[in-house]
Amino acid sequence: MNKTIEIVPIDELDVRILEQLQADASLTNHELALRVHASAPTCLRRVRRLRDTGVIEKQVAIVNPERLGNTLTAIIEITLDVQTAENLEAFEKRAMAESAILQCYRVSQGPDFIVVAQVADMPAYHAMAYRTFTSDANVRNVRSFFSIHRSKFETRMPITFSASSES
Repeated sequence: MNKTIEIVPIDELDVRILEQLQADASLTNHELALRVHASAPTCLRRVRRLRDTGVIEKQVAIVNPERLGNTLTAIIEITLDVQTAENLEAFEKRAMAESAILQCYRVSQGPDFIVVAQVADMPAYHAMAYRTFTSDANVRNVRSFFSIHRSKFETRMPITFSASSES
């Protein structure tokens, strides 16, 4: 299931636009243009190109889970009993269907998956774990870690530009 990802060439203006949007995606096009020192039409055209090429995947609001009562973050290692392509994909589909699971990574070395879930409390965790992991006969091992303190949470990706990447 190897996908070839096309690298999108970007220049210094694209980097400035992406840095601003990662900090605050609610900026109007006019505000963004002022911050990146470009004309509004140029800025709009660049943002559209970054969206159309998939560089900007989506724009979202980041919600504070504690303000909504979801105070328990679980980082979970999952090891399957049988790791065929079909079994790996079946687990991924179950994980993607579970709203409490925020992230799911297929990893190398060690467990098959690392999953990050956000739930209200331990009973909610147990219910989610039963639905998603325990009820599946192919899940061999579940190892959960619970966050006691989050020292960093960042959605910004560092973006670098080198003149050699310019086309």
